[in-house]
Amino acid sequence: MSSTASGKNGTWRNWGGNVVARPAREVMPASVDELAAAVRRAAEDGLKVKAVGTGHSFTSIAATDGVLIRPQLLTGIRDIDRDEMTVTVEAGTPLKRLNLALAREGLSLANMGDIMDQTVSGATSTGTHGTGRESGSIAAQIKGLELVTADGSVLACSEKENPDVFAAARIGLGALGIVTAITFAVEPIFLLTAREEPMPFDRVLADFDQLWAENEHFEFYWFPHTGSTNTKRNNRSAGPRRPVSQLSGWVEDELLSNGVFQVAQWVGRAAPATIPAIARISSKALSARTYTDIPYKVFTSPRRVRFVEMEYAVPREAVRETLRELKAAVERSGLRVSFPVEVRTAPADDITLSTASGRDSAYIAVHMVKGTPYQRYFTTAERILTAHEGRPHWGKVHTRDAEYFASVYPRFGEFTALRDRLDPERLFQNDYLRRVLGA
Repeated sequence: MSSTASGKNGTWRNWGGNVVARPAREVMPASVDELAAAVRRAAEDGLKVKAVGTGHSFTSIAATDGVLIRPQLLTGIRDIDRDEMTVTVEAGTPLKRLNLALAREGLSLANMGDIMDQTVSGATSTGTHGTGRESGSIAAQIKGLELVTADGSVLACSEKENPDVFAAARIGLGALGIVTAITFAVEPIFLLTAREEPMPFDRVLADFDQLWAENEHFEFYWFPHTGSTNTKRNNRSAGPRRPVSQLSGWVEDELLSNGVFQVAQWVGRAAPATIPAIARISSKALSARTYTDIPYKVFTSPRRVRFVEMEYAVPREAVRETLRELKAAVERSGLRVSFPVEVRTAPADDITLSTASGRDSAYIAVHMVKGTPYQRYFTTAERILTAHEGRPHWGKVHTRDAEYFASVYPRFGEFTALRDRLDPERLFQNDYLRRVLGA
């Protein structure tokens, strides 16, 4: 699988295949100066500008009919500061390359999401996250940021330098400028012990607060049409390192999680009536296992089955009620859902438009395999999630607009005021930003 979204005959498609754009031109700058020049030239030509990473967003956040900036040449580590315990990387660096490079240096991020194909700037700009009791999203680990603004100038920000920009630009949606470099907090590499085990849905909900409190990183997958979940608990460990063996890793991660799962999706698409039976088999196929490894090998896993996804953050205390309502709605609706629902958490952070801004959050993600009609399921889920003041992930399918966001983000006006200052002519505007931030 190529992780990069494809472009043929001047068209660009995202990873999920649900967004297509035809930019007037594509630019692949090899330096920050070249990028700044491309931004100034676009403004002179009256064209809008968007940067795109690997296209893992399911929204049209990166789509443009203007100038599409591809940051593939803006990659690599600029600096590792062992006194400050930070790493500064170019914006186009894939998370995988960052993780491998840090591991070689005996360093690691504190937390990460479950895939690492995305660029660092694409992942942080949309609020990509994993799960954590104390450690937040990838953007919450940012200590400094450099971006090219609408007038072609390069702006640096941190808690000390341009702090108002720093508060917003860590999850900037591409609305404030084009990120060129990011400085992350890092720490000495550590080991995590992962414990994966099936658990009944009702028990997970009954014990949710305890499971959350007792584990540094807790998450679970619920298989619709069943009362089953698969839980995963990741906690720091003194070792020794006991990785998943190559054979069982292949069986669990490739054969079951990707191979058999792909076949199950094909069967489900051809004969939707079989989905509940497949779900029951799938939920029993994954057995309990425990392994210990360095962070990125525990946090991330390959995702080869292409899908479309909607994910909302609800207040953590609302997660049980929300999931019970979702389960009842799926059972009532006659929907056939072949993809597990993923549940994770994040602590409150101080980023203006972070889905966890100012509140401890739980994430509920619903998926449908690429090519199957997802609207009815997502509409059903969204109705429940928004009733609990849910905030949708910026890079995943949702139908919310600026009016809604102003009601669920107390600091929404702070972000739009900063955007008015940094991009008064709306050089970085596109249809998606017009909808979510207002005209």
